[in-house]
Formats: sequence, C-alpha cells, structure tokens
Amino acid sequence: MNKVLYKTIIAVTALASIALTSCSKQSRGQEISVAVFLPGIIADSPTYAHVAQGAEEAVKEHNAGASGGRKVSLHIMEAGTNQAEWATKLTALTATGKYDLIISSNPSMPEIALPLTDRFPEQKFIFLDGALEGNPNIACISYNQKEQTYLSGYISGLMSRTHKVAVVAAQEYPVMNNILYPYYARGAQDAAGGTTCDFRVVGNWYDASKGAEITDALAASGVDVIMPICGGASQGVISSAKEHGIYLAYIDENSFAKAPGTVISSCSTKQETATKEALLDFLDGKTEWGTTKVVGLQEGYIDFIETDPLYESTVPLQIREKMSALVEGLRNGSIKVPEL
Repeated sequence: MNKVLYKTIIAVTALASIALTSCSKQSRGQEISVAVFLPGIIADSPTYAHVAQGAEEAVKEHNAGASGGRKVSLHIMEAGTNQAEWATKLTALTATGKYDLIISSNPSMPEIALPLTDRFPEQKFIFLDGALEGNPNIACISYNQKEQTYLSGYISGLMSRTHKVAVVAAQEYPVMNNILYPYYARGAQDAAGGTTCDFRVVGNWYDASKGAEITDALAASGVDVIMPICGGASQGVISSAKEHGIYLAYIDENSFAKAPGTVISSCSTKQETATKEALLDFLDGKTEWGTTKVVGLQEGYIDFIETDPLYESTVPLQIREKMSALVEGLRNGSIKVPEL
C-alpha cells in the first residue's frame, strides 16, 4: 500500500474516532450487525452479487432459528469500481462502530483492511478471495487460484496458434504478481512448450477504452489468447478480442455468454456458498481468526465448467478431453499443480 493511501486512511480514522466511541458494541443491545462491503457494483458483477446473496441467505437461516436469541441485521454497501476509493470507504464504514463483522471479497481487501485493525481493535473482518495470516481480527477464505489460473493457462496454451498468450490485469497486487500471472503462464507453457506470456496492466477496474487499447497492442504483437482480470475494463478486451480473433479465458464465473465463440474457458467459484458458510460459522463462534482457509476443486468450491454448450461448440473435442483428464486428476489428487 502506498504512503499517500496509508496517510488517507489514518486521516479518516482520526476524524472518525469519536463516532467509534459513541457507537460502541455495548449500545447495540441483543442485535448482531453485519455489513457486506462490495468493492464493485452488484449489477455489473455476478461475483459480488453472489456474496450479497450468500450473506442474505445466512442471515435468513440464522434469524429463522433464533427464537429468543440474538438476531442479525444486514447492511450491503456497494463501494464502486474505483479502487482508489475503497480504502477511504472501508475506513468510514469501520469507523461508524456499528458492525460486529464486515465481510468483503477481493484479493486486495486484506491489505486495505490491515491498518484498520490497529485503529479499531474490536472490528472483525472476513475476506473471501483473499489471503492474510496472523492478524487476530481477520479471517480469509482463498480459492485455490493456482488451480484456477493453471487450468486457464493450460487450455490457452492448447488453443493458441501463435504460442503467445497474455494476462490483462486491472492492477498489480501480491496475488496477481505471485500467483495469477505466473501460474497462468506456467499452465500455458506446460500445455505447449515454448509458449510465452505477456502481462499488461489497465490501471483500474473500469476503463474499457484502455482495455481495448491494450488488447489491440497485444494482437499486433501476435498474442491470440488472453486471460482478462480487469473488471469492467474487460468489456474493452472483449470488443477488441472479437475484432482480432483472440480467444479469452476467464476465472471466477461462467463467462461463455459474454462472447460466444471467443471465450474458451471459465472457472467458477462458489462465492454464494462460501459466504453463507463463513457468516454462519461467525454467528456460531467457529471462525478461525488469523488464518486463511484455502479451498479448491477437491473441496467443491472451484469448478472448471465443461457442460456449457458454448464450451463444447468453441473448443475442439481433443482439447476438451485433455482438459477433462487434467481437471479430474486435480480433483482426485492424482495430479498436482506444479510449484514454481
């Protein structure tokens, strides 16, 4: 986290400290209050919609059985796609002191929340799709992104005609630099020796024009398969990819319908289930604070989608059979993603 962003957090938390004092947990009575902080917009992201739905289901289930016990209230906040504003908005939400728990989902969120745990030592956070160890106020559930990106890279290597693939990322962050990009590149290289992987950064999660500009440049360099991880900016990637005959490989959700004939793979994550289970564990006092729980294909939280008709019509049978064998091996443990 850069110094300017950190100073912004400190300034906001200092101004909000009075609010924290006046809204202490003792003033909440018997109600348990939970906030869902979505670093995006529900209408534009099925991933965040599933987080909200999972939280709503958990609250409904808990409250139905809480006769005479503490019921839960739920607040859902859409923070928008501008990542530069997430730290300030999360700080303001935390500083109200209203919430026993704040849930969010994004690989960058644990780092953003980390300085808040010193300023607000009573606040608890659960982050999905993120990782952080050792902080007693934070618990994380991380999907096995090595599996996701390795699978996406492997099919990209098999489908590439030029042996040149690429990742288009919204921004750089530890998970992107250490897992998503390198394991995608490794998958592509393992599928077809000599495949190279480029890496380009949009700079935000919403600039579709920049996404298209980057994809145009990648097409000119010979890249013919891209894994976009750039939020709303992927609309520009899709537009350019269709124009240049570039294939796209997605993680996190079923994306075949976004560009039929262009999207060659999708890995889905069970965000709704993971959110519901994490919130119910919190309400039952079972959360393991300071840990990151990693779940993947074997645990049923990740799926490489093979049954979508658009997958079957876009990807040749021979390649689909190779992917089925790889997925099954990862699922039953007979194959392991290679360590880098």
